[in-house]
Amino acid sequence: MPPTPWPAPRAGAPVRGEVVVPASKSLTNRLLLLAALADGPCLVINALESRDSALMLAALEQLGAGVEHISDPAGTGEQAVRITPLPLDQAAHPSAGHPSVAHAPEVRVDCGLAGTVMRFLPAVAALTGRTVHFDGDPEARVRPMGAVLQGLAELGVAVTGDAGSAPGGSSKPASQAPSTLPFTLHSPGGLDGGEAAIDASASSQFVSGLLLAAPRMTKGLTLRHSGTSVPSLEHVEMTMTVLEQLGVTVSSPQPFTWRVEPGPIPAFTVRVEPDLSNAGPFLCAAAVTGGEVVMRGWPKTSTQIGRRWTRLLADFGAAISTTEEAGGETLTLTVRGPQRLTTPGTVDGTAELTPTVAALAALCEGETTFTSVAHLRGHETDRIAALAAEIRRLGGEAEETDDGFRVLSPISHGGLVRSYADHRMATFAAVLGLVVDEVEVEDIGCTAKTMPTFPQLWQDLVSSGHSGDAETP
Repeated sequence: MPPTPWPAPRAGAPVRGEVVVPASKSLTNRLLLLAALADGPCLVINALESRDSALMLAALEQLGAGVEHISDPAGTGEQAVRITPLPLDQAAHPSAGHPSVAHAPEVRVDCGLAGTVMRFLPAVAALTGRTVHFDGDPEARVRPMGAVLQGLAELGVAVTGDAGSAPGGSSKPASQAPSTLPFTLHSPGGLDGGEAAIDASASSQFVSGLLLAAPRMTKGLTLRHSGTSVPSLEHVEMTMTVLEQLGVTVSSPQPFTWRVEPGPIPAFTVRVEPDLSNAGPFLCAAAVTGGEVVMRGWPKTSTQIGRRWTRLLADFGAAISTTEEAGGETLTLTVRGPQRLTTPGTVDGTAELTPTVAALAALCEGETTFTSVAHLRGHETDRIAALAAEIRRLGGEAEETDDGFRVLSPISHGGLVRSYADHRMATFAAVLGLVVDEVEVEDIGCTAKTMPTFPQLWQDLVSSGHSGDAETP
């Protein structure tokens, strides 16, 4: 049964409130994975509770990690997850008193529509020495996977596109590795690492997916990107920073080359910072309505691409101010909307922020050109085609380009906005609905991918006029 369309709330007045967004999905899933590769049990405090993080935890459990949910650790008032690491010695030393991985049951990993699961976990699966089948939602089966699987094949992992094939077959040549879900990995001797070259032009997650597992590879990993650019390079920087913060030796000896040394990941306790990308729609609510939205706990420094919101919103005419909070590591961010949005003309390389920025562009006069975002065609949906189609559906003008798209004129009326099973297309529509009457979102439930509570949080912010706490229960 198709989902019931969700009427996006119309503001009718300047939106004023305070928001507290849940934890970063990108950091949560990196830290959960690294906890499963650590030397001892790890505690991840304030881990995101969403479909993507739940899929990551379920997959780690399938591979042999222990997962325990803990309430109020050490009196913090927050939720946490304790991860007991994977038994990787079983793969690295199959004859050293451990049960043979050859007799371990095969594993099936459900990736859903989570890029961080389908692209980060294959290398971890190879480390375990088990036969692991990967599949996901129908929409996930068209998302590119070839680069990370080619890299694993170059490193000696048997990769096949037949999810039901028998284990033990020889690896195909790297050039013949499958390029999409479903696929099966078989690496009974674990993963030695060494050197590999991949073309990560379609997604930075291909690079991160190999680097995250690299500390537990016998030889570590030197990874080279063979293309001309890597989209969302901030996410690779995030991966390298997180590894280094956890005690792993990393380097980038030259552009588009990364080195991770082999070695232990000491057990750790860490708190995940807020999701700055998901903060975007709430901050934009102030910008598009001429209101004021406050967010406490904004990191003073962050590897998240969402840190760009302070500049992006200013480019569209919003007033941005910050004040330092107690402790000196976080800020209170205040966004005040202008009387009328103004287009910056060109917006470059906004990656996952693009759908929300496109909502700003679709609500202001003048043209806005989005460049260096061609990789968005391989996200949860073809976001470039989807954004252009939905802007046109609501009476605006938009056209696709080779590396992005152009918004030529603003939307003029409401209507049903298709969500394409993509959480960021749903929040794009919600921002439009603040200004234009009768906007409906086809499937607001798809926001559960990274923010299950979005519909209520949005309604609270729009309707309360004074408070919009976006806390994860």
